[in-house]
Amino acid sequence: MAAFPVDVVVMAAGKGTRMKSAKPKVLHRLGGRALAQHVIDTAAGVSARSVVVITGHGAEAVEAGLCEPAGVALKYVRQEPQLGTGHAVQQALPVLADDGVTLVLSGDVPLTQAATLQALLDLSAGERLALLTLDLADPSGYGRIVRGGGKDGGGEVLAIVEQKDATPEQRAITEIYSGIMAVPTRLLRAWLARLDNQNAQGEYYLTDVVRFAVADGAVVLAHRIADAVQVAGVNSPVQLAELERAYQRRVAQALMEQGVRLADPARLDVRGSLVCGPDVEIDVNCVFEGQVTLGEGVRIGPNCVIANARIEAGATLQAFTHIQGEKAGVTVGPRAEIGPFARLRPGAVLGAEVHIGNFVEVKNSTLAAGAKANHLAYLGDADVGERVNYGAGSITANYDGANKHRTVIEADVHVGSNCVLVAPVTIGAGGTVGAGSTISKNTEPGALSVARGKQVSVANWRRPAKKKPA
Repeated sequence: MAAFPVDVVVMAAGKGTRMKSAKPKVLHRLGGRALAQHVIDTAAGVSARSVVVITGHGAEAVEAGLCEPAGVALKYVRQEPQLGTGHAVQQALPVLADDGVTLVLSGDVPLTQAATLQALLDLSAGERLALLTLDLADPSGYGRIVRGGGKDGGGEVLAIVEQKDATPEQRAITEIYSGIMAVPTRLLRAWLARLDNQNAQGEYYLTDVVRFAVADGAVVLAHRIADAVQVAGVNSPVQLAELERAYQRRVAQALMEQGVRLADPARLDVRGSLVCGPDVEIDVNCVFEGQVTLGEGVRIGPNCVIANARIEAGATLQAFTHIQGEKAGVTVGPRAEIGPFARLRPGAVLGAEVHIGNFVEVKNSTLAAGAKANHLAYLGDADVGERVNYGAGSITANYDGANKHRTVIEADVHVGSNCVLVAPVTIGAGGTVGAGSTISKNTEPGALSVARGKQVSVANWRRPAKKKPA
């Protein structure tokens, strides 16, 4: 944590024409979060006092689509029209206090790490202008860093020269400016007041503050990193896909370092938070969304999609299981066996050693320890007791066309195949429901309940035959 207040400015006003999308560029998602949300969340990692997001194109959508991280004040200012990076930061000045350091970030550069930004802030020390730089084999399109000790020397920074304004000698420089800087706000305010647009683009460049700092005799330093992914921006769907894979590689590496066994790290997608206990195994092509916790010894089969769920120790999810937790969440109890091809919807709470088999759907229901629904069934708005066996093809008819009603299946009930339980209804403990029954009234404990039409057989019945063509 810096010994001085840090205010983060996030530039998010651009249209992002090359994305070829009606959605503002900074709202495109990476790892399940908007690009700009990654930047805002990273700012929280350096204990920022405030985050000021500069919006412009699609401002209302951007402001509605971002969330304030815990402990950080999130503010918005508008840049209309967009007249360059320097003009953008000028819009933030009225909400920045002079006692801190302004950390300038870009809303389309999502993978900068908090440790890198902290190192930049430490270099600034609350007194100096500090720039984040990178060496690139092909620096085309980026502002070049001109240092005092030769073109690629390690001295103080003398200038940043934009590609369009650079001389051939300056274009040969491989150290580039990332677009990220930390600068004492009191100095930034004075330097921004001196900006002009006398350049090839007719824009107000934020990079000109380096020229003013040098002219004023201020110290300008650069923190050079080797990881290009941390400063890579998104300008097209191709670049977004490339950064998505880079992000997922980073997540997979971190999980494996914690002891998680991944069948193939290249075939994992985490679009939120995935917390794993010891000895977790995850097969290929699994997607984790929202907040997911996997307990000790959990095994996830291939091609599962799990959103907002807690999977407790020893549980197994077989191939193609789909858990759709949403806000209500889903809980899978210890040693439960789910799938293949099972679907758990919001509010599903499964106890220990519950079995949910292929093509079974569970929604807003609790299943106590040892309950089983092994195939082709639906349980919605139900409370299922211990050791219940729920037959193939059976459903709870929980919706009357206007309201939802609950079904209660008490402990040790056996529900036969192809039954309909019409809610509200209670099946008494230890009871049996005969196959093919439609149950609309409560049943007594231990009773056999059968409700179906009488079987009729007509001997020697002949089916109608097709008429022969004339």
